[in-house]
Amino acid sequence: MLVAIHQPNYLPWLGYFHKIAKADVFVFLDDVQFSKGSYTNRVQVLSPTGPKWLTVPIRLHLGQAINQVAFASQDWQRAHAESLRGYYRRAPAFAEVWPVVGELLRKLPTGDLAAANCWLVSQLALRLGLSCEFRRSSELGLSSASDDRLIDIVAAVGKDATYYSGRGAANYQDPEKFSAAGLGFMYSSYRPPVYPQFNSGAHLPGLSIADALFNTGWDATAQYLRGEAG
Repeated sequence: MLVAIHQPNYLPWLGYFHKIAKADVFVFLDDVQFSKGSYTNRVQVLSPTGPKWLTVPIRLHLGQAINQVAFASQDWQRAHAESLRGYYRRAPAFAEVWPVVGELLRKLPTGDLAAANCWLVSQLALRLGLSCEFRRSSELGLSSASDDRLIDIVAAVGKDATYYSGRGAANYQDPEKFSAAGLGFMYSSYRPPVYPQFNSGAHLPGLSIADALFNTGWDATAQYLRGEAG
């Protein structure tokens, strides 16, 4: 059993969904402290004049966990939808993708940041045909920190599970700790695809999955996530 763990990011990039595509269980790390400047409440998309941030407005108090962060307004979804429609209305797959993405933004839960992000990610994964089980760390009743917390989360999901880690964590994670706990450890070998972007001369990586969807459509994006294309 492969287990991936990540903070619940907003409309995240392809690499985030690649973890979902590969994992049997994906755990949203929703009860850790919100980190200002992270991708938890913002993501980049591509406008006709270059990359632009879509930022979710939040009300933040010092030390709050992601699942305690509230929205600063209740109409930001409409503004984001209008931005996406304006940026991508001439994209090749806009007519195919927009009805779903626009509806998801309209129906987005407004309780807290984590709930909204978890729901949006899981709904997009479902539409992409990714059959992963989603869990939230806040539901597991764990209190450990740092690497030990990740170990405890994986063990809580499956006693003989394997943690599926991104390469970016190599500087601070110790695979031997997972082995000592009787768990497996595997680094992702994901390589971001170079797909055509209708409004850019040179491919710009690291953007929201919305960019790949509007440019290539549901099926092609799903193939990129599974490593079947690109």
